[in-house]
Amino acid sequence: MRSKTLVLAAIVTLTAGLAGPATVAAAGPRLEDARPCAHDARFTCSTLTVPLDHHGRTPGTLELQVATANNANAAKGVLLFLTGGPGQPGIPVSTKLFDRMPEVFADHRLVMIDQRGTGAKALDCPDLQAEVGGSDIEPPTREAVTRCAAALGDKARFHGSDATVADLDLLRRALGVPTMVVDGVSYGSFTASRYAVAHPGNVSKLVLDSVLPHHATADQSLYLQALKATARVLRDACAEPPVCGSDPAEDLAWLVRNRDTAAGVALFDMIVTYEFVDPSYRDPSALGTDLITALRTARGGDTTKLDSLLRDLAAGGDPLTSFSAGLHAATLCADMRFPWGDAETPGLVREPLLELAEKRLSARDTWPFSPAVATGVGFVRTCLPWPEVPASSNPAGKLPDVPVLLLNGDRDLSTPMEWAYTEAEKAPRGKVVIVEGAAHSLQYRERGVAGRKAVAEFLAET
Repeated sequence: MRSKTLVLAAIVTLTAGLAGPATVAAAGPRLEDARPCAHDARFTCSTLTVPLDHHGRTPGTLELQVATANNANAAKGVLLFLTGGPGQPGIPVSTKLFDRMPEVFADHRLVMIDQRGTGAKALDCPDLQAEVGGSDIEPPTREAVTRCAAALGDKARFHGSDATVADLDLLRRALGVPTMVVDGVSYGSFTASRYAVAHPGNVSKLVLDSVLPHHATADQSLYLQALKATARVLRDACAEPPVCGSDPAEDLAWLVRNRDTAAGVALFDMIVTYEFVDPSYRDPSALGTDLITALRTARGGDTTKLDSLLRDLAAGGDPLTSFSAGLHAATLCADMRFPWGDAETPGLVREPLLELAEKRLSARDTWPFSPAVATGVGFVRTCLPWPEVPASSNPAGKLPDVPVLLLNGDRDLSTPMEWAYTEAEKAPRGKVVIVEGAAHSLQYRERGVAGRKAVAEFLAET
């Protein structure tokens, strides 16, 4: 879900042409303008034209860029890999992913897509981009949100995950395959699960890496599980030899109590970002200090190290071609569920319902943070002033009866491992693998090999 300029630029061409969905459907989905990918000759890049509005009420089309590995006759067929955010394009990570898992892609044809609203012509909200970039937690100003919504206008409503799921099935048809492995990381795991629920007969296996449960709840938008998991993660890190000799969760709780809500949210945002740099939370080499030490010394009165981390890991400024904050907002506000309901809830009642939800939260629900931090996170503060738009569907049913690998790092706070167990309850043939000492997005960020090995073994099974 979280991006800190960790992917490169991609190409997505967005058009609002005269051809409507009926034209696209009549012609049948095709991959057009095939050419060797400029970034990697092992892939062919092409264009998939999809309706702007899959319901057919609003004319226009989108041209989405697709990269397909050249082993078209791979023994185990297509593996569609979905990046996260939402807001990250897919094509820029294809080379790294291909190189990190050669044993998988010897037998599977890797397919990547720049999902609608991402890439070189992504949804562009400059103020929102500058303020929060790819952060789920840093709260934008109301002004940045309202300017973004105004700039996107009516097209914002066409960027929920229901539309993306429909795009993905057009891609499957264009590839000419009856079924495919769908592999999603972070928010891509949410999209992958939603695709499987919508098209159960078209999925052979699912890989969910850094899992977001596919049934959205208000607790998810408040990030309650991640707030509480922070204590577990920091204490586990501190228990690694040599043992710290202090309690980082208590240090953090003290700092939250003695700072205002905005500072508490900033601490949470920094800690979630820190895992991308140092999943051990104790290595001072990357940023000149480590998180555990910074928390301890700040509680003792010297905030120099903590201030340095807050400054170096501040949100905002991700290049638009690597992450679209506008798409992030449009998708989350349609997909998520909140203390006030969903995207269709009238704006006038949202704030009172949010205030009521905060009053109902206990300290145990959010410790070592506060209930005010939960209601102050970016998910909430972005979507609170977002216009009333049609909400995405929110299926609560089980995943299809196919093999499902649910993969998570135990140090992950962006998508805490508790979410993997929640989603596993919806997977009749699910297998949970927790990688110790690893953080977010194991397939293309884990420093070790345990996560990738688990994926390779899972996909090799018949």
